[in-house]
Amino acid sequence: MEAPLPVGAQPLARPHTVEGMEMKGPLREPCTLTLAQRNGQYELIIQMLTKEQHFQDIIPINSHFKCVQEAEETLLIDIASNSGCKIRIQGNRTRERHFEIPDEERCLKFLSKVFAAQEALLGFEDSFSSMNLYKKINSQNQPMGIHREPPPPPHSVNRMLPHDKEASNKEQPKVTNTMRKLFVPNTQSGQREGIIKHILAKREKEYVNIQSFRFFVGTWNVNGQSPDSGLEPWLNCDPNPPDIYCIGFQELDLSTEAFFYFESVKEQEWSMAVERGLHSKAKYKKVQVVRLVGMMLLIFARKDHWRYIRDVTTETVGTGIMGKMGNKGGVAVRFVFHNTTFCIVNSHLAAHVEDFERRNQDYKDICARMSFLVPNQAHPQLNIMKHDVVIWLGDLNYRLCMLDANEVKSLISKNDLQRLLKFDQLNIQRTQKKAFADFTEGEIKFIPTYKYDSKTDRWDSSGKCRVPAWCDRILWRGTNVNQLHYRSHMELKTSDHKPVSALFHIGVKVVDERRYRKVFEDSVRIMDRMENDFLPSLELSRREFVFEDVKFRQLQKEKFQISNNGQVPCHFSFIPKLNDSQYCKPWLRAEPFEGCLEPNETVDISLDVYVSKDSVTILNSGEDKIEDILVLHLDRGKDYFLTVSGNYLPSCFGTSLEALCRMKRPIREVPVTKLIDLVRNSLRHEKSLLQMVPLDESASERPLQVPKEIWLLVNHLYRYACHQEDLFQTPGMQEDLEQIIDCLDTSIPEKIPGSNHSVAEALLIFLEALPEPVICYELYQRCLDCPHDLRVCRQVISQLPRCHRNVFRYLMSFLRELLTFSEYNNVSANMIATLFTSLLLRPPPNLMARQTPSDRQRAIQFILGFLLGSDED
Repeated sequence: MEAPLPVGAQPLARPHTVEGMEMKGPLREPCTLTLAQRNGQYELIIQMLTKEQHFQDIIPINSHFKCVQEAEETLLIDIASNSGCKIRIQGNRTRERHFEIPDEERCLKFLSKVFAAQEALLGFEDSFSSMNLYKKINSQNQPMGIHREPPPPPHSVNRMLPHDKEASNKEQPKVTNTMRKLFVPNTQSGQREGIIKHILAKREKEYVNIQSFRFFVGTWNVNGQSPDSGLEPWLNCDPNPPDIYCIGFQELDLSTEAFFYFESVKEQEWSMAVERGLHSKAKYKKVQVVRLVGMMLLIFARKDHWRYIRDVTTETVGTGIMGKMGNKGGVAVRFVFHNTTFCIVNSHLAAHVEDFERRNQDYKDICARMSFLVPNQAHPQLNIMKHDVVIWLGDLNYRLCMLDANEVKSLISKNDLQRLLKFDQLNIQRTQKKAFADFTEGEIKFIPTYKYDSKTDRWDSSGKCRVPAWCDRILWRGTNVNQLHYRSHMELKTSDHKPVSALFHIGVKVVDERRYRKVFEDSVRIMDRMENDFLPSLELSRREFVFEDVKFRQLQKEKFQISNNGQVPCHFSFIPKLNDSQYCKPWLRAEPFEGCLEPNETVDISLDVYVSKDSVTILNSGEDKIEDILVLHLDRGKDYFLTVSGNYLPSCFGTSLEALCRMKRPIREVPVTKLIDLVRNSLRHEKSLLQMVPLDESASERPLQVPKEIWLLVNHLYRYACHQEDLFQTPGMQEDLEQIIDCLDTSIPEKIPGSNHSVAEALLIFLEALPEPVICYELYQRCLDCPHDLRVCRQVISQLPRCHRNVFRYLMSFLRELLTFSEYNNVSANMIATLFTSLLLRPPPNLMARQTPSDRQRAIQFILGFLLGSDED
């Protein structure tokens, strides 16, 4: 028995009630949807048909009403199938609800009446075609209709809140989404909409208003401590509540487990402390949280703003040792608030007074490597700077270029902060455009926030007596940003740092729906007229690219321009060649790889060649060359072909241990034909050294015990770096690493160039790039089966090929020696075991994705046994 309609509500003709299921996560509840009219107003009545009771919701069909049908990929393959359809409905001040209607034909007819009711209300007439939706249903093989509801503003492609991930493709054009299911899929239709969105973005000022919102931004290095007091003095220090909170922590957890990506109880402790400390005059909801080791970033929004936030994406970049360990680096959250894109970055850069260049490098690495994957965007990969507003906070670790702590403290006591700030490294580096050149920072009127004795307001009284510094900073870039406050919070004494906060008024672009509709209709008319009269056309500044002397881990760039010399906006993209899944080889990329151009507009394209550990081995072996053809596709136009060529210089990095043990000379001095034979044989016979053909004239000459490259690196560290503080925990400099790699490839040096940290990282990069790890893939599982029995572990190692066995024992001997100096170098057996396990005992590629935390722990225990045991030889 159906539930009765509300008093005064009159249902329309029979086709305008449909039965279906409401999807609530994994649950489905039966319901009916009825289009009704009461007092001249259309309503959508949702009647839930549970066994216990019938109840109903009424959603008025007004300007805030949204009804969207989702496109199903399976239906795009077979249009004739009737497998039902899914729709999403949202009214004014109601959440979005998801429904599945099993009878597709009935559903489409129902939707046509709903759309007609909405169009009658809004007065949106079809000036392009008189064909209504019902007629289109009966002409499935006709081209897609021109009449469509406007797409969302260009930044509002989908809603991806962490707790609402199903709400994708939100606010897509209503009729267009229906048509996608009714007709054969046409990629040009989607690309056409992409061009329209591009045009709309260019005309954004015509339909947005700037509205100011309060953003509270805070940063605190908590030195591995747990919260011991309320955070209200920091987070609730203003009379009026913020609209958005952006809270960053550094050194949340200093444990070895956290350092190597394990879970941290501190995350929950500090998250709860933040939620308790938020402003008491407003209700907040968490938008997103992201953590990498000790860096954590939380975003909260007032509950009444939460629904205007969409496209939330997170990313992390580790800049620690090997460019991925997360003790240093950055975490970020990007999102769209109304129609303004935000990127919030929380970073912890390299420490020590003298290492300002390393901090600059960390900043550049984060900018270069952090990209956000935003589904359904015209440009799915967005970097930090491709946002309207960027806020960068954290322990940036820039110090004062004054070595006398007493002099600094004296100036602080006199409140002569302006004189001190002239010696601030961050100010100096920004002025020299070495880092944060495009960012703005408010005037600093608070005393340095580092370093204090924990639990006090006393400056550091330890033996190191650190010079006070403004390590903790907040900077921004973008328009319509006005900083109201920039301050520290001395009341909180948990850490050796003081928390810092900034309060901003930020102008946010809020869409005026009526003006937006007008701009959209105008853009569609112009687009239709131009498409009928013109075909797109491009002009390329060059089509041939040569990369000379390509080396491992050394980036080369070649740039060219493409110009729209046609009369109509166009969309271009690099597309895969026939039978290829990617548009280019793994050592090559184009940036940007797609985009839109208006007439007479030009864009610079960069072709980047970078040989990483993933491609170095096949280039060393000659199986691949620096040769490729790129296909630049122009929608509704022709394809353009670009040729890429060059020469590659082989490297000992990415070459097998067996091949290197057969080389008495640097790899660049080995004749190419012999090198290719040697490398290919070593890869083919990874454990059969008898089948290896030595390069030297005398076949009986014995190979080296260990590769000379490993000996040179380890010997350097043994002689010069055993006392080096934070060895294997501090990254090397990129310039040093390039010199070290080049040196090992071209010579047998008496001393390795670069700092001890750079040599240590070079050793790790060498081990990571090996095509077969030191402990061969075939023995991986056996190592995991016996991690606690050192005798059995040694038996497993004895079964390795000779050069693998020698390298393993040589490395273990060195690392055991290194641990005897842990008082000076701050290395521990657990840290060394965890770091080197990921290099020496790697799971086979086919098992990499299935490696469990338990597998990882057993592998670490296997290596730890050798570090804590004695040498068996």
